[in-house]
Amino acid sequence: MGSNVNGNAGDNVTSTSNGNGNGTATVDKGVDFANYFCTYAFLYHQKEMLSDRVRMNAYFNSVFNNKHHFIGKTVLDVGTGSGILAIWSAQAGAKKVYAVEATKMAEHARELVKANNLQDVVEVIEGSVEDITLPEKVDVIISEWMGYFLLRESMFDSVICARDRWLKPTGVMYPSHARMWLAPIRSEVADQKMGDYQGSMDDWHEFVTETKSFYGVDMSVLTKPFSEEQKKYYLQTSLWNNLDPNQVVGTPAVLKEIDCLTVTVDDIIQVKANILSTVTKEDTWLCGFGGWFDVHFNGRPENPAECDVELTTAPSIEYGTHWGQQVFLLHPPARVNKGNEILINFLMNRSEQNHRLMNVDLGYEIKFSAGKMLPPVKNKFYIE
Repeated sequence: MGSNVNGNAGDNVTSTSNGNGNGTATVDKGVDFANYFCTYAFLYHQKEMLSDRVRMNAYFNSVFNNKHHFIGKTVLDVGTGSGILAIWSAQAGAKKVYAVEATKMAEHARELVKANNLQDVVEVIEGSVEDITLPEKVDVIISEWMGYFLLRESMFDSVICARDRWLKPTGVMYPSHARMWLAPIRSEVADQKMGDYQGSMDDWHEFVTETKSFYGVDMSVLTKPFSEEQKKYYLQTSLWNNLDPNQVVGTPAVLKEIDCLTVTVDDIIQVKANILSTVTKEDTWLCGFGGWFDVHFNGRPENPAECDVELTTAPSIEYGTHWGQQVFLLHPPARVNKGNEILINFLMNRSEQNHRLMNVDLGYEIKFSAGKMLPPVKNKFYIE
């Protein structure tokens, strides 16, 4: 979940890619700012990200172990937030750093730059990267743009815009590559969520009975829409979680690979994949699927990194991140055994109501070792 730059409180509307991949939709940038950007204007939120050691170490090592990309170079930090990446770029030898931030956090970044005596190198610019103007092209674009499950928040659109506007033909992207992963998991949370849903429905039925008894109004006609509402909340909304590696019961598979130097917005509006996972645990439950991402700092083929660095949000015993994993729970779970194959159909689109949120259609089939196939199961989830 990175700092952000593709909104400006002073703008009313802009045309941007919509949530269904069918063209463009008008986004009210004032509403977008109120719903999204202003979160990043608070130091407590910046502190959460700055306290993520996996995140911080990856960016720190990628910059200072690859100084040849920065010494004497011009850098653009997209969504600078507190300004930490811009400061590191300058400390690594950049001759000029443009640090762009859409929120009032820019004022704090400016003070932090000055306190570290880098005001002659780092220029903090408050505004959206789509709207600002730079006096020159840059050699490096650095940004921490990743949201939950990589693409939630849609901030990568702004990084792509910055790349197309301001990166030199020989320039490098930090990070340079990204991947999305999915794996089958077991989790007791599935039973808990089903219990929460059933408890909510029990409460509703009691409410309907009492309303009719005491007030003479029959509310039962609203039972179905209430049930659908509660199903979405308890059973279909994906969860943020810190999974233990032992909860992964099958082989992870890559849903999407991204080259940050060449990818377009159209390439990421929709993520579609058919993948195969093999169960690795004996006699266990398939309770859902866990999703995560990793990014890499590899430079570019003509100008590679001297030290390749990976930032991964995969399940870990010791090194969890503030991103955690995105969990899609199944109701009911299915019994599986080692060697069973799970064929997964995955489709993720942007929400039509809010282009920063995602809708997921996830279907799967289980092929047992004896060759028997369970009927396909389809589920809809919301990443909110």
